Amino acid sequence: MSKNLFFKGTLILTSAGMLTKLIGFFYRIFLSHAIGAQGLGIYQLLMPVQTLVMAISTTGIQTAISRLAAGDFALGKSDHARDKFTIGTIYAFLISSGISIILYRNADFFAVQILKESRTASLIRLLSFSFPLGTLHTCINSFSFARKKTVIPSAIQLIEQIVRVGVSYLLYLIFLSEGREITPVIAVGGTLAGEFAAALTSLLCIGWHFQANHYSPLKQKNTGQNLREIFHMSVPLTLNRVLLTLLGSIEVVLIPQQLRAFGLDSSEALSIYGIFTGMAMPLILFPSAVTNSASVMLMPSIAELQALGYKKRIRYVTSKASFGCLLLGIACWTLFFFFGKPLGILLFKSPTAGNYIQTLAFICPFLYLNTTLSSILNGLGKPGICLTHNVIGLCTRISFVLLVIPKIGIRGYLYGILISESILSALHLRALLFSHNP
Repeated sequence: MSKNLFFKGTLILTSAGMLTKLIGFFYRIFLSHAIGAQGLGIYQLLMPVQTLVMAISTTGIQTAISRLAAGDFALGKSDHARDKFTIGTIYAFLISSGISIILYRNADFFAVQILKESRTASLIRLLSFSFPLGTLHTCINSFSFARKKTVIPSAIQLIEQIVRVGVSYLLYLIFLSEGREITPVIAVGGTLAGEFAAALTSLLCIGWHFQANHYSPLKQKNTGQNLREIFHMSVPLTLNRVLLTLLGSIEVVLIPQQLRAFGLDSSEALSIYGIFTGMAMPLILFPSAVTNSASVMLMPSIAELQALGYKKRIRYVTSKASFGCLLLGIACWTLFFFFGKPLGILLFKSPTAGNYIQTLAFICPFLYLNTTLSSILNGLGKPGICLTHNVIGLCTRISFVLLVIPKIGIRGYLYGILISESILSALHLRALLFSHNP
């Protein structure tokens, strides 16, 4: 991929990502006022379920599609790339559909036994319909990135967010007019509507691409071989993501419990958790639209350079991308450290959120850098190394949740995030510096 094409793609994704995050940021403010901190906490409890389902059904396959298709396009094998995309997407869609059925039928079990919050049962049932839709547009986006086409994924991202927010606000108005209690169901309903709009748009775009290139997914060649290649690459990536998600889910479920061990009641624990995850963290993650966009472009680019044998070029791209992300992280650390408290009060009317933002400022350089380094390692075909590093980071955080939160409250978790992210940066950098094959 040429430098100009890389920067153009990153700019398009960054612009769409920033706009999406801006909309999402104000959406979070709206939700914080509409359903309250406790409602946000209940809504955030669904995130591990959503992340785990996508990890099992999609994450490994989408990465495999992007990496394998990028290599085929680089070698001029366009139809092979389309074949792999088609079979991979069908495979992912079937898995996500099966999991959705299981979740829908066993929502009460997952709500009470896993999430420890019975009020999430109806939300899980509604959310289960969104997973097959999310699988479709995620795989189609990955194929677009392999083709170095970023306009379509960027447009889909914006459409999804706009529909999500619009439908949530419409549900909010309907609930108000009917005198009903405003609950997290408005957020889950918006999520489902957004996924439907994104999936429909994605299918229209990929259909147009197939027609323009006179390609029929019904006339696949080497289906068995393509499926084996996708399976061979996606399984370790999926296991990686599933393990990390399970550990992350344990972490998420434990936080409210350990806050109660600190001395808070159930309502206070959910409120604190809601402020942290629904207010402070989204603001800290807002600038990551830049690093996320660069990472999305980097993974297939590194895979393409590796397929062509350009080792020196990989080293050059790695150093430049890492330096840029580190500079962004330092700038954001300065901003959030000095202005975190007033931003929390101004945006969320919450001094507590401001304190969390100021403390979390220290993770910015490590957090943004890790996104890029992880993408490069995956592009080099080293998911096992990423898995090992991420497990170490998550286990560090969980140890803080178990041992430190009961003693000093949520700040124990903030310190755990800082230490785990710094450890992760050191491990990723070491792997790249001492790698024999970048």
